[in-house]
This record gives sequence, C-alpha cells and structure tokens, in this order.
Amino acid sequence: MSDLILFWHRRDLRISDHLGLAAATERTSKVVGLFCLDPGILDRDDVAPARVTYMIGCLAELQQSYQQLGSQLLIIQGEPHKAIPQLAEVLKAKAVFWNLDVEPYAKNRDRSVKDALAEKGIETKNFWDQLLHAPGQILTQSSDSPYKVYTPFWRSWSKQDKAGVAKEIKQLEGLSQAEIKLAETAGAIALPSAKDLGYEWDTPLLVPPGETAAQERLEEFCDRAIYCYDEERNFPYVDGTSQLSAALKFGAIGIRTVWQATLAVLENCRSDEAKSGVVTWQKELAWREFYQHCMFFFPELSEGAYRAEFQDFPWENDEAKFQAWCEGKTGYPIVDASMRQLNEIGWMHNRCRMIVASFLTKDLIIDWRWGEKYFMQKLYDGDLSANNGGWQWSASSGMDPKPLRIFNPASQAAKFDPDGEYIRQWVSEISSMDTEYLVTGKIPDLERASYDYPQPIVDHKVQQRKFKLLYQQQKN
Repeated sequence: MSDLILFWHRRDLRISDHLGLAAATERTSKVVGLFCLDPGILDRDDVAPARVTYMIGCLAELQQSYQQLGSQLLIIQGEPHKAIPQLAEVLKAKAVFWNLDVEPYAKNRDRSVKDALAEKGIETKNFWDQLLHAPGQILTQSSDSPYKVYTPFWRSWSKQDKAGVAKEIKQLEGLSQAEIKLAETAGAIALPSAKDLGYEWDTPLLVPPGETAAQERLEEFCDRAIYCYDEERNFPYVDGTSQLSAALKFGAIGIRTVWQATLAVLENCRSDEAKSGVVTWQKELAWREFYQHCMFFFPELSEGAYRAEFQDFPWENDEAKFQAWCEGKTGYPIVDASMRQLNEIGWMHNRCRMIVASFLTKDLIIDWRWGEKYFMQKLYDGDLSANNGGWQWSASSGMDPKPLRIFNPASQAAKFDPDGEYIRQWVSEISSMDTEYLVTGKIPDLERASYDYPQPIVDHKVQQRKFKLLYQQQKN
C-alpha cells in the first residue's frame, strides 16, 4: 500500500481554508483530489442547469489549483459506493478523507462508501468543514438538545469561539504517469461540461464560479456593502447583499475565511450603523448554520412540514395558478418581477424569495413543496437546508415561534421597491407604467389591456381570509 490519500471533494471545491485537505497533508504529501459525478444527485428532477454549470466551473478551477500544487483532481462518474472504493483499491490508497454533510442523502451515501472502503481495508477519516460549529456543538442548556428556534440558537452560537482559517497548503505530490493510467482503467475521466451532462445554461452567472471569484466578491462586499447591509439588504434593486450563497453552498470559499473577514471589518467600523450592518450579516451566517443543524437533527424536514397542523393541510394545488406563478404572470408586479428574475438569471433576491413564497402558499394556497422544488430546479445557489428552511418559514409550517405570517404584495412593494425600479427591470412590458400602478398592483383594466399585462389571478384579501380559516380549522 502506498502513502497516497485520496481526498473526496463534494461541497468544498477549493484548496484554501480547507480543514479536511489540510489534515490529509499532515499525514502525507501525496494527496490527490477526487470528485464523483453522482447519478443519485445529477439524475434527480430538481437539478438546476445553472447550478451544474457553476459546479463544473468550480471543478475546473480546482483542477488547476491541484496542478499548481503538483498534484491532480481526478473525476469519476458512477455510484460513489462502487466507484470510489474501486479507484482507491486500484491506486493502493491507504485512506480516503472527506468532509461531512448534513443532508439525509449525503449521510446515507457516506455510510455506504465508508462500509465499502472498510471491506477493502482502506481507512476513512471525516471532518466538519462547511460549518463554524458542527451539529451537536450548539445545544440547549436546559435539555442538551438541538435548538428549534433561531433566536436562542443565535445567542448561544454567537458566544462560542470560532476556529481560525485552516492551514495553507503550499505543495502536494501527485500520481505518476503509470498511476494516472491505472486511474483511467478504474474510471477516471476528463472533466465534462454541463452540456455534456445534459444541462444547458448560457446566461452569465451572478458571481463567476470558483475560489478566486468568491474571494474577490467577499473582499468587494466587505469593502463596501457590508457597512450598509442592515439597511440595504431588503431592497432588491440595490446591490446590497454578498451574493456568496452559491460559493458557500459548493464550498468555493471557506466559512472560516468569511467569518474572519467579518471580524476584521468590525474592528474598522467607525459608527454604530456600520457595526449593525456587519452583525446583521453575521446573523445571516448563523441562519445558514441553524438550518443546517435543523436538517441534520430533523431529517424529516426534507420530506414535509414540521408543524402538525400542516402535515395534512388542505392545499388547493391549482395547476394553472402554479404555472402562472412559475412564469411570472400572476398579475401582481412584484411577484412577477421576482419570478422572472429567477427564471432569467438563476437567482432571486432574498426579500423577493419571501414575497413569492408567501404568495404561493397564502394567496394561491399551493403546497410549499411545489415552490421548494421549483426553486431547486432554477437556483444556482440552491441548497436543501436553506431552501427548505426558507420555504417552511414562509409557509408557517416549520420551526418558527410565529407560525402565521402573510405578506401583502402591495405593502411589500411599497416598502422595498417604492419607485418600482426592480419591477421595471424585470417586467419589461409595464416598465413605462405609472409608479403607483406598479407598486400597488391596482392597474386599471384599460391599462392592463394596453400593456398586455394579465389580470390578478386571485384577490389577496379574499385569499388571506380563506387561508386563515383553513389554518384555524386545522388547529382545532
């Protein structure tokens, strides 16, 4: 057996600030990267072409990073519990390292891979890399159990010391030419394009894929927008968010790098307003971890509602209304703008995610899981824990001390798009309409007809009353 350690990358597509990879280099200099194109993920019906495109871009840069360090990133395709042990055995690897994940599929997959490697006498070692605090580190003081409510989670989480950036990796030893040929006999392939995998996406991504672009975006955000984040994060026409969600989902940037950047910014804050902006963004990072901890401890969230009153809720599930929502043709300008942004660029502003989710569940009375899946089919930053957590929050079906929350599209537009700038950008056919019509949605019939803009598919006030009645009936 050689000194080779294979490092299996999944959602940690970078070299720097990488706990598992750094640990592998403590054992040996001969560390080779590995990525498995898993049909259990790629063949699902909720995979976004934009997300696959981003992932492939990250892998392309990761391959270059390995080459610069003197090693390789191998690409294989197939069921991980078969393909990875086969490759490890052929290369006589002494161990396979990887970072852990919270998702139910990943946990089951990892157990299968670990068991298959153990049968071949190959060591495995795992790490928590994608979180500042691993599941089990943040528990309630009263019962030593996982938190189910965000605010006390944040209070406990924020008091805990955070690890610094992982050790820098400067050089690796890779495979010989003979070993590369062996890897090819065991299934190693050239990195395919997203199109090769059956996914078409030609629109430029909001933030380019890869470690370099993610780091640049973090620096840009910390130089500028983070100081005003508390104020500007809710306005979808303002570039006021970090837009690092995809980089964090795929691990193109390390969470410790991100956290340390916030601490550095806090030291330079010269006003309470600036400090508030930084702390508010830190709270968003904690939301990310809260949802991942919830998914780890309560995997049933991935299948359905957490609250009992929503587990058999009488959703109307009108297919025609759902299609209108998907296409951004509901007759509600702020809703339509949001959905069109999603469809066109594979991303939607977070305030808008809440607006359209509330509209689907509380106005159209459609099962939140329909919206959750549609988002995953479109979002380039689609992440099970965050997406599921956000949808259950909006639907009032999840872990939330205030279970009934209904957004009024008009009041949301008036507050967060008062001049109709966002609506004009994404609903082009009504861009020249009076601002009052755009924001309130109260567009005269003649105006709607002349602009070829649809009538509202439902009446918000009527649907609000209907939803509340259904909810009370469920609770009784």
